[in-house]
Amino acid sequence: MTGFLILAFLILVAGLVAVPIASRLGLGSVLGYLLAGMAIAPLLAALRVDVEALQVFAEFGVVMMLFIVGLELEPKQLWAMRGKLIGTGGGQVVLTTLALAAVALVSGNQWQTALAIGMILALSSTAIIVQSLNEKGLMKSEGGEASFSVLLFQDVAVIPILAILPLLALPQFGVVAAAGEAGAHGGGFDLTADMSAWMAALVRVGAVAAVAFIGNYLTRPIFRFIAKANLRELFTAAGLVFVIGIALLMTLVGLSPALGTFIAGVVLANSEYRHELESDVDPFKGLLLGLFFITVGAGIDFALAFERFGEVAFWAAVVILVKIAVLLFVGRLSGLRRESLWLFALALPQAGEFAFVLISFAVGNAILPQDMADLLLLIVALTMLVTPLLFILFDKVIAHAYCGASDVRDTDTIEVENPIIIAGRGRVGGIVDRMLDAAGHHATVIDYNSQHLENLKKFGIKTYYGDATRPDLLASAGIDRARILVVALDEREQIDKLVRYACDNFPDLHVIARAKDRDHVYHLWAMGCRDIVRETYDSALRMGRSVYEALGHDRQAAIAMVDAWEAMDRTSMREIADVYRLDIPAHENEALLAKIRELKAEWDPKLRDAMDEIASRGR
Repeated sequence: MTGFLILAFLILVAGLVAVPIASRLGLGSVLGYLLAGMAIAPLLAALRVDVEALQVFAEFGVVMMLFIVGLELEPKQLWAMRGKLIGTGGGQVVLTTLALAAVALVSGNQWQTALAIGMILALSSTAIIVQSLNEKGLMKSEGGEASFSVLLFQDVAVIPILAILPLLALPQFGVVAAAGEAGAHGGGFDLTADMSAWMAALVRVGAVAAVAFIGNYLTRPIFRFIAKANLRELFTAAGLVFVIGIALLMTLVGLSPALGTFIAGVVLANSEYRHELESDVDPFKGLLLGLFFITVGAGIDFALAFERFGEVAFWAAVVILVKIAVLLFVGRLSGLRRESLWLFALALPQAGEFAFVLISFAVGNAILPQDMADLLLLIVALTMLVTPLLFILFDKVIAHAYCGASDVRDTDTIEVENPIIIAGRGRVGGIVDRMLDAAGHHATVIDYNSQHLENLKKFGIKTYYGDATRPDLLASAGIDRARILVVALDEREQIDKLVRYACDNFPDLHVIARAKDRDHVYHLWAMGCRDIVRETYDSALRMGRSVYEALGHDRQAAIAMVDAWEAMDRTSMREIADVYRLDIPAHENEALLAKIRELKAEWDPKLRDAMDEIASRGR
C-alpha cells in the first residue's frame, strides 16, 4: 500500500509541477507530462515500478478520449468525412509504410523487417494529436478535421497490420510465438485467434453491430432507470461500465478498443445523455492521458539513448521528415491548402502509442530482433517528444509568416468602397452584415475561410476572400475613408492585431470590436478601442432577466434590475480599464486588483439597495 501511495504521489506531483510550467512557456501540456515522466524516471526505477505495465493501464485514457470525441461527432458528420477517411487516411498509411520501408531496406534490413518497420512507424499518436488540437482550438479547423480522419483510419488499419505481421516472421530472430501468447493487445485474450479468417471477420462485424445496437436501443432505458436514483456517482459508474465494457468486447474479438468506444460515442452523439456522459468520463480521461504521457517519458531507456544517441536522433529525424513529405503530398491531393496543409503535415509525423504494442508483437512473432526493437522504442519516444515542438513551430512561425502568403488562392480584388468594413463573416459578423443589409446599408465584408465563402456565394452573398489583418487589403477596401470597422474575427490574436493597427493608424475610424471575455475587453480598451462587445455578454443578460422573472418578478421589474446591474458593470469596467496594463498579467497587476476590491466594496451595497427598490416597486 505504501509503495502505491508513493508512486501516486510522485506522478501527481510531477504533473502538477511540470505541466503549468510548460503551459506558461507555451510548450503545451503534452510536453509537460513527457518531461515530468523523464524527470521521475530514476525514482521509478529505484522503486522497481513496471513502467510498461503502468503504460498499458494508462492507454485506457486514449480509449476514453476517442469515446468523448465520438460523442461530439454526429453520424451524419462522420458520413460526410468518408472521403477523407478512405482517401486521405488510406493514402497516408500506404505511402508512409512504403516510404519508410524503402528507407529501412536501403539501410540493409531484409524486406520483411523493413516492411514491418514501415507499418509500425506509419501510425501516429492519437493521444498527443487530439489533446494538442483540442488545447489549441484547432480540432474543428480544416487541418484538424483532416488529421482526425487519418487517425480514425489508422485505428482501423491496425487490424490488417496485426494480421500481416505474423506472415513476415524470420526464423533467425527466434521461434514464432503461439497464437494467443502475443495477441493483438500485448498478450490479451482473443476469441478469434483460432477461428478461420472469414469466421473471425464475421464475429468482428457482429461485435461492431452489437455496439451500435447497444448504443441505439439499450443505453437510453438503462440510463433513464439509473437517473431515477438521483445519485451522480451511479451515473458516473454506469458511464465507466459502458466504456470499459465496449473496450473489453473489442479486445476479445481482436479489434482496437479505441475504435469500438469511438463508434459507441458516435451512436450516442444524439442522445439526451450525451453531455452527462461526457462530463462524467472526462476527468478520468484527463488523468489517464496525463499518466500515459508520463509513462512514455519515464519509459525511455536513457542508458541506451545516450549510448546510441546519434543513431536514434538520425532515424527519428528521418521518420519525421519522411512522414511530413508524405503528409504534404497527400494533404495537397486532398485539397488542403495554406495553414491547413501545414497543420496537417506537422501534427501527424510522430510514431503512435500503438507502436509500443506492435513492436512487442513483432518481437514475439520473430519479425524484429530485440536490439532493433529497443532502438525503435527510443525512436518512437523521441518523435513523440518532438511533436509539441512542431506545434509550436506551426503557431509561432508558419501560421504567421509562411501561411500569410497567398500561394494558392490570391486575395480577392475589392472593386467597391463602402463606409463600413466587416472583418470576419462567421456567427457574429454574419448577423451584423444581415442587419445592415436589411436597413439598406452596404458593407465590405472580408473573410479568410474560402470554403465558407464558396457556400455563401451559392446564396448570392458577396464576401471578399483575404486576411483582414493585412494593411494592403484594408487599404484596397478603403479603410482610410471608411466610417466604421467591425472586427468580428474568431481568434483573439487576430482581433488584437487588427484593432491595434486600426486604432494606431486611423484615429477617426469608429472601431467596434468583438471581445472574447472580460479580460479581453480591458486589453482592447488599452489598445485604444472604445466600442467593445463581449460575445456572450448580451445573451448572459437575457438569461439573467429570465431568472429574475422565474423568481416571480414581473417583466418590467426584471428589465429594470438587469439595466441597473449593467449600468454598474459598465461603469466599473471603465474604471478598471483605466488601470489595466498590457505589459503585466491581470493577476499580477496590484493596482488593478486593488481597484477591483475597492469597486466591489463600493458597488455591492449600492446595487443591493437599487435591486430591493426595483423589486418593491414591482410588487
